Amino acid sequence: MRGIVFAAALAAASLQGWAAEGDINPDQIIQRFAAKELEFAQARNNYTYRQSLKFEELDPSGNPTGRKWELVEDIIFSPEGKRMEKVVYAPVQTLSLLITPEDEQDLRNVQPFVLTTPDIPDYDIKYLGKEKVDEIGCYNFSVKPKKLVQGKRYFEGMIWVDDRDLQIVKTYGKGVGVIKKSSDNQFPKFETYREQIDGKYWFPTYTKADDTLHFKTSSQRIRMVVKYQDYKKYEGKSTIRYGDVVDETKNPPAAPPKK
Repeated sequence: MRGIVFAAALAAASLQGWAAEGDINPDQIIQRFAAKELEFAQARNNYTYRQSLKFEELDPSGNPTGRKWELVEDIIFSPEGKRMEKVVYAPVQTLSLLITPEDEQDLRNVQPFVLTTPDIPDYDIKYLGKEKVDEIGCYNFSVKPKKLVQGKRYFEGMIWVDDRDLQIVKTYGKGVGVIKKSSDNQFPKFETYREQIDGKYWFPTYTKADDTLHFKTSSQRIRMVVKYQDYKKYEGKSTIRYGDVVDETKNPPAAPPKK
């Protein structure tokens, strides 16, 4: 924002070994949860859902100034099965800040952070210990990119991995990347929470940020909330409308969900 691998069987056996012995091996945990994350990422690509964003500028006391950005989109599939974004609600933006391409990349790819097996070589990942998140036992890791590549955005912060399902259930950090020296881009710290969908995958459902962005000439406090709702698995022979699977052999089709 500018101012204005191990094989799955081997990993499973190794994981059972340290679990039985009570000896935590962080490298084995990383390998196992990264494989789970890859499976999750592929599964999420077959789900429709609604993504709602509300981004507000606040005064120093934390009160809304009235300058905001709101956007509601349905992530759906065309009748031909092509994944697409359908804008449902997009009033005129009134921010004094300038939303940059990096902000949009963070919204779509960094805030709902996924750390898969192919991503592991790009990051330094350090085990910090065990910790509970909403009564869920978790392994806590710090995550930092090893090198920043022009045009790519990365996550830097901490992740919490469920010690049973070995999937990320919470992230806390910010988006980072190569920024031109002449630019004055600043990016907020955020938290993203996941919930279990269909009893199997932990999908992101909520991202929040309440931070002060310090630019060269001024500072601006902001608040952001992103919700990911109405996850539904896509059935290839159906037409997707407003995030619902609609079977065209039955009628009438389901009404679109209310905002």
